[in-house]
Amino acid sequence: MRKIYVAGHRGMVGGAICRQLAARKSAGEALEVITRTHAELDLTNQAAVRDFMAREKPDVVILAAAKVGGIHANNTYPAEFIYENLMIECNVIHQAFAAGVTKLLQLGSSCIYPKAVAQPIAENALLTGTLEPTNEPYAVAKIAGIKLCESYNRQHGVDFRSVMPTNLYGPGDNFHPENSHVLPALIRRFHEAKRDGAEVVTIWGSGAPRREFLHVDDMAAASLFVLDLNKEAYEADTQPMLSHINVGTGTDVSILEVAQMIAKVVGFAGRIDTDPSKPDGTMRKLMDVSRLSDMGWDAQVALEHGLEETYAWYLTNYESARG
Repeated sequence: MRKIYVAGHRGMVGGAICRQLAARKSAGEALEVITRTHAELDLTNQAAVRDFMAREKPDVVILAAAKVGGIHANNTYPAEFIYENLMIECNVIHQAFAAGVTKLLQLGSSCIYPKAVAQPIAENALLTGTLEPTNEPYAVAKIAGIKLCESYNRQHGVDFRSVMPTNLYGPGDNFHPENSHVLPALIRRFHEAKRDGAEVVTIWGSGAPRREFLHVDDMAAASLFVLDLNKEAYEADTQPMLSHINVGTGTDVSILEVAQMIAKVVGFAGRIDTDPSKPDGTMRKLMDVSRLSDMGWDAQVALEHGLEETYAWYLTNYESARG
């Protein structure tokens, strides 16, 4: 029986991974899923993580825990974003190795790539230019996580892998009015505008930046797909210094276009204005997902369907989802 520790099981991605692992277990797969809440295990505490790994001795670790947020949160709390994410990665990856774990999957973010980079963004674009200033501390931490995995693989011969998703959304997302990502922020704003009878919703920035959005269930499926690849198949497609794999849909939409889609899903019939005084962030960030596609995995959830599902979840979980 495989013992799998999922770090960050209460987060959107970690929760989706746990649901899919539970479905596998129900179907007869021999596995045990280990989880701990933040109150039970502080991943920034090196001694606590060391003791946990030594005691539980998981066979596989999935590192989905991270401090995450949108442009506002990254701009407001840069020290927390770099410190907490570095500590989580260093503690979990090193202490997993020390406890004898030979297989680990780390989840990162597409913000690791330079601001000015050819589109769509291929994995070899990493460290070829300057990062987007609004989320540089978080990106630096995630790049460090990739390099940790690569370094342990090179020196110790373990099988530590990294997947870099594009912008994620779906059930379990954070809908906080200031610290959420763009999709949940827009869903909340349009919902409250409809509820309050507002005639106008103003979105941050020019509306021109283009973004790629991946449903969290697709991300969970892709993560387990990459984790399940045998080492020979995985290494045959990854260069020694290119151990991370992009995960996305390969298509993007403008922020204004996705706002219009959300307005339709929510039922908001008013006007949509833009506010160019607010930051746009990177103008385009489309992932090259050809490597993962060639390996046999493609996204399945269409954006409009995913938005409908996410809005339904938000309505059902409104009190807790507000963050």
